Amino acid sequence: MLTEFLGFADYASTVARMQAYTAERDANAVDLLWICEHQSVYTLGQSGDLSHILTADSDLARIPVVPTARGGQVTYHGPGQLVAYPLLDLRRRGYFVKEYVYRLEEAVIRTLMHFGITGHRVKGAPGIYVRLDDPFSHARLAETEVGADPFAGLGKIAALGVKVSRHCTFHGLALNVAMDLLPFSGINPCGYPGLATVDFQALGVRAAVRDVQPVLAEQLRKRLS
Repeated sequence: MLTEFLGFADYASTVARMQAYTAERDANAVDLLWICEHQSVYTLGQSGDLSHILTADSDLARIPVVPTARGGQVTYHGPGQLVAYPLLDLRRRGYFVKEYVYRLEEAVIRTLMHFGITGHRVKGAPGIYVRLDDPFSHARLAETEVGADPFAGLGKIAALGVKVSRHCTFHGLALNVAMDLLPFSGINPCGYPGLATVDFQALGVRAAVRDVQPVLAEQLRKRLS
C-alpha cells in the first residue's frame, strides 16, 4: 500500500480523484492510502437526511454542504482533523466490508492508545468514542440497557464513512485532533441528535495533526495488510 501525505486537500477534488481511481483501476492497480486535512465542509452521506443539518439560522450556514457517495449521515471536516482515505482492493486482500470497518476502527483505537486515550466501539454506530469523564480509563463500556441512550457519557472522536465499489474501497475515516469543534454544533453528528464530539485537545492531550499523522498511517498500514 503506497502512502501519500497530501497536506491540505480540497474536499471535492479529492473525492473526484478517488472516485476516478476506483472506477478505472484493474486487478493490478496499486492500493493507496491518502492522508490529509480539509478546509471546513459538511459532507452528507448517500442516504443522508438534510434535517440533520441545523445551520440555517446561524453563522455556520457559511460552511458548504457537499453530498457524497459514502455511507452514513452528515459529518464535518475542518482544519485540525486528520482524514485517511484507503483505496484498497478487498478481494485481493482477502477480507470483507465488515472486517474492513473493524480494522479501520482498530487502527484508530491503537492510535489513540499511543497518546494515552482509550477508544471504544459502540454497537451499531461506526466510529470511535471516548468516556467524557475519564478518557484514559481502560475499563470496558458497560452493556447498554434496552431503551437507554447508548451515547450517555460518551463523546465521538473519530467518524467512519466508507464506500465499496467492485470490491474496492474509497472514502474512509476522520480523527479529531486539534479542531474548532463549534461547527459540530450545527449538525446531528452522523445522524445522532445531541451526540457530543471531542478531539485530543478537549481531552487535555496536547498534540497537532503532524504528531498524530505518522502514527495513524502506520497503524492503518499494519491493520489493513
